[in-house]
Amino acid sequence: MRLGAVALASVSLLALAPSGPPALPERLADTGGGSQLITAEAPRANATSGTLTWWDRRDGHWVRAGSAVARFGARGLVEGGSRRQSTNTTPTGLYGLPYAFGIRKAPDGTRIPYRPVHQGSWWCEDNASLSYNRWTEPRPADCRAAESEHLITYDPQYAYALVVGFNYDRPVRGRGAGIFLHVDGRGATAGCVSVPVDAMRRILAWVDPARGPHIAIGTTGGDTALTRY
Repeated sequence: MRLGAVALASVSLLALAPSGPPALPERLADTGGGSQLITAEAPRANATSGTLTWWDRRDGHWVRAGSAVARFGARGLVEGGSRRQSTNTTPTGLYGLPYAFGIRKAPDGTRIPYRPVHQGSWWCEDNASLSYNRWTEPRPADCRAAESEHLITYDPQYAYALVVGFNYDRPVRGRGAGIFLHVDGRGATAGCVSVPVDAMRRILAWVDPARGPHIAIGTTGGDTALTRY
């Protein structure tokens, strides 16, 4: 083979060679069918911190749009379908993002529906209530305050938040309520995913309901691996 042909063949092989491992969303079993995805990945099931990354799908590939350090439940992560309420665990799985809310004004550019938190805003977590796992304003008589969250009292956590659609469409009593992506507090969460306030502002300005955004929560490997979802 002539030298020129060898060089041309080498260039062709380099062009065909993979440039690196596929992006994380490319390895997931399902990304929700939209063109925006948030991944919240912990290194193992008992971890309380990890990485949150938000992705755009462009020209058939997933491209990283941003990332931040994330915190998870104080008792780690568990499979969403078997999670129990009040266990301080973050449910793994793939979920929609119904809407956002916050004590503070929505960041400029926010397109997802955004509910301002008022003095009478509650998230009902009372298993006996007809409003279980729903925003209520005001709090209904069948929803006990001791079993619910008075949203305005969670500052800075609920300065900005996205509702995670865990146990949301058809709530199962006892599985858990009030799972959000929100601003960091002092440490691990009670089951939510949290990020620094600047990251939360950027996410709200980025997320677009017209693009079918979802969040995938899981671990690097094992039974709760992100690649299962």
